[in-house]
Order: sequence, then C-alpha cells, then structure tokens
Amino acid sequence: MFYKDIGIDLGTANVLIYVKGQGIVLNEPSVVAIDSETKKPLAVGLEAREMLGRTPGKVKAIKPMKDGVIADFENTEIMLDYFIKKVNAKNFFSRPRILICCPSNITQVEKNAIKEATERTGARRVFIEEEPKVAAVGAGLDISKPSGNMVIDIGGGTTDIAILSLGGIVNSAYIKIAGNTFDNDISKYIKDKYKLLIGERTAEEIKINIGTVYNGNKKEKIEVRGRDLVTGLPHSINITSEEVQESLKGSVNEIIKQVKMVLEQTPPELAADIIDKGIVITGGGALIDGLDKLFTQELKVSVFIAESPLTCVADGTGILLDNLYLIDK
Repeated sequence: MFYKDIGIDLGTANVLIYVKGQGIVLNEPSVVAIDSETKKPLAVGLEAREMLGRTPGKVKAIKPMKDGVIADFENTEIMLDYFIKKVNAKNFFSRPRILICCPSNITQVEKNAIKEATERTGARRVFIEEEPKVAAVGAGLDISKPSGNMVIDIGGGTTDIAILSLGGIVNSAYIKIAGNTFDNDISKYIKDKYKLLIGERTAEEIKINIGTVYNGNKKEKIEVRGRDLVTGLPHSINITSEEVQESLKGSVNEIIKQVKMVLEQTPPELAADIIDKGIVITGGGALIDGLDKLFTQELKVSVFIAESPLTCVADGTGILLDNLYLIDK
C-alpha cells in the first residue's frame, strides 16, 4: 500500500502541511467562506481570505481556529478535509498517518477535539504533539539529549514558551497573546488616536511593513486608509514605526513577563544550559523587527530568531515523522 505520512501545523492564522518525502506542500490561511443560508462552504484558504471583510450579506468568511484551538468544529473539519485532498494525501486505496500540532497546556478536551476533527478527514492514525516541542525540532535544536533548550513560539493565536530536555517538555506555558493580538493592538491604537477604523488585513500590513518593538530600530511611515468614525467617510492618515511600537508595548511586555515566569521555575542545571545556548524564537511573530534585541535586553540571555521561523513547526513534523519514538503516543 502507498501510505503517506503527513504533518499538519494547524495554526490560528495559517495551516501548513508537510508530506513525507516532499517537504512543505501547502501554506494557506485558516479561513473558510460559507453561504450563511445554506451553510455550504464556498471557498477555503487563500481564496476565502481574500473575502475577509469584503463579503456580501449571505457570504461569511470564518476563522474556525481561535487561540490555537478549535472554535468552530464543523468548519475546521471542512478546512482540514479540503487541504488534505488538495495535497493528494488521501485516496480510495490509502489513508495517511497524520501528525498534528496543538499549543502546550491546552485541556484534554481541546486536544481530543483537534484529534477527532483530524480523524474524521479519513486518517489511518493520528498523532498529536505540542507545538513548542515540534517548533524546537524544526528550528534544529537537539532535544533528545539531557541538556536544556528553550523555545518561544509566537504564532497567530498563542505564544508557547517551553523548556525541553531528553525529548520532552520540562516546563512550559502558553499565553493568548500573539500575532493576532498585535494586529488588534494596532487597530485599537489608530481608532483611539485618529478615530479611524481599519480592517484586520490593513493592521497586519502595518505590522509587517513598519512594525518594530525596539527603540530606534526602525523609523518608517506608511499611509493608512480606513473609515473616519466622526464623518463616516473614507479617510487616510500616516502612521510611523514609533507609533506601532507604542501600540505593541503592552502585549510584548506580557509575553516577556510570561517567559520570565517559566525561567524562574526552571531547574538550575537546565537554566545554566539555556544561558550557554540562548533562546530560540519561532513562529510568524518572530519576524517583528527588533524582537530578538528586546528579548535579549529584558531576559539577560542571548535570544536568536530561527532560520525559518514561519515553517519551523511544519519542518519539525517532518523530522518527527522520521523519528516517531520521540512522539508521546
């Protein structure tokens, strides 16, 4: 039989699929567009994302994942099934083995929901693994040895922080502050300061293009268009990197506070290893300008951005599929 092993990074913002022997074959937004009258899906992924904030009354663009867990079971299942079929991982003669990732410290009920949604797509067997562990493996850390490694995985819905040793998580935490929170922070700042209402995608573009979290690291500005809350008419303003930094300060400080708490609870021998090796940041949030410098300054430990932060979890699933003994069955 021609079985396929596939790894899925089921993220709040994006779904990445790794097929054994082929690498990452899919990277699409976690969005489903449905007809609100018939409840039938009209588009999934990239096509559905284009509809966000731009749909007529009866078409709804839905993000079925929230804070790293399933918020809409039915549409998550539709989305997963669509993506698995799209990469030709399933056919009449074979059903794939699937390794799927979840945030650390979520409840067993939430884990079971992710596993059940994956099983219902026709998987032969489903393995579930915690994201920070998979991200660490994908970032090239050797977590199999009795030595401490630390990873901060800043995704779309959650930030996962973990200390790893001997193939497992020694200490971890997760916080519902991540990329989507940053977008909301920027939207709120512009709304409060300029009385201008902007959409999710505009906030994300501001974050990507001129966002920074470190003093003086970036000095750029961008024109932002939206709806004036006073006149109700379209309006545009200019916003600077310094203003974006100001808007993100509270959320970034919360992540730093959580990282410090994890470090404070770490056994001294492992803490010594982390001082020697440093901390690795993965996930899309790692790409915000100056984050590694700010973390290094605040944590007093060297902090590095992974080589390919956006794909670390998907890459890690590929490595773990070759080393299934590392997976907690």
